[in-house]
Amino acid sequence: NILTFVNNINTIEGGTHLAGFKTALTRSLNQYANKNNLIKTKKNENISLSGDDVREGITAVLSIKVQEPQFEGQTKTKLGNGEIKGVCDSIIMEGLLDFLERNPDIAKTIILKAENAAKAREAAKRARELVRRKSVLDISALPGKLADCSEKDPTLSELYIVEGDSAGGSAKQGRNRRYQAILPLRGKVINSEKARIDKLLNNNEIQTLITAFGAGFGGDGGEEGETSAGDFNLEKLRYHKIIIMTDADVDGSHIRTLLLTFLYRKMPELIMGGYVYIALPPLYKIVKGKTEKWVYTDQEKDKVLEEYKEASQKIDIQRYKGLGEMNAEQLWETTMNPENRTLYKVTLEQLKDPNKVFSDLMGDDVEPRRDFILKNAKYATNVDI
Repeated sequence: NILTFVNNINTIEGGTHLAGFKTALTRSLNQYANKNNLIKTKKNENISLSGDDVREGITAVLSIKVQEPQFEGQTKTKLGNGEIKGVCDSIIMEGLLDFLERNPDIAKTIILKAENAAKAREAAKRARELVRRKSVLDISALPGKLADCSEKDPTLSELYIVEGDSAGGSAKQGRNRRYQAILPLRGKVINSEKARIDKLLNNNEIQTLITAFGAGFGGDGGEEGETSAGDFNLEKLRYHKIIIMTDADVDGSHIRTLLLTFLYRKMPELIMGGYVYIALPPLYKIVKGKTEKWVYTDQEKDKVLEEYKEASQKIDIQRYKGLGEMNAEQLWETTMNPENRTLYKVTLEQLKDPNKVFSDLMGDDVEPRRDFILKNAKYATNVDI
């Protein structure tokens, strides 16, 4: 998080002053680390920290005064004066080196953090290469859990991401094998908001998702209107409907939220392109005599019970929390059959700042999450106690 200003004007697009700051920061930390032998490889060689390594987690404000600023960019908020880069580089590097020399304990802490970022970057690089080698063109590279469909046209293919082996088994039996693929998730999906990219790519469930999608893996995306970096290629996506189907309880909601966090942060193109859906399984089965009705909300349940209140037959209400409680035929008819099912398309239209929402609710900082709960708890209706 680096904020830059020129003559009190917020240069949101950066410019030459920001470039000079970044160069000075990287050079000064590398120079200090190598001079004091703070970073060594296994072969006892000095290594170089990248700009991304030294800037990870940084918060900085850079404000300069320029007599004749030249602004560029679409909104004229990018400084273009070429001479400013060298001036900022020189002044900032001199000041940083002086600070580091005077504060060796702080310097070691900063270098250690950058070193950890470098190690994570290298681990992520190795993990990316491993994912890349699992060619989606080779059917043997597909995850063993995946029950693929026979349809090869991505525009006609659907992938159901299902919670657990029990529901996965019912979904595999009940699906239309021609165009519906099933991917059961057995382990815990890692929180993409908190995890470093190397840990993320080493998570079995994340690896399975990346391989099944077939589009590669992006970098850090997730800002509204932005796309992911890295090797993500939407044209290679194997399914144009990715449907999250989890249990109708708190655990199911949590898994769904973790999946959405991963998709928003690392594959935002899928959400922005309208490829991600949420399946709505039924909450209740209401039986009156030989008549069965599946209902999907508490409001719908109340309406049906109102209709049945004059009935002489016994009314039986069965609550469904887990997808595994339904057999294959029931799961098909209620949740997977295109003629009967309800799917919610995942969009960002109703969120003013989706980046902040994911950061507050899924990030490390507890306070924003606590404030959100206190403000919105009164609106919660589907509470599982």
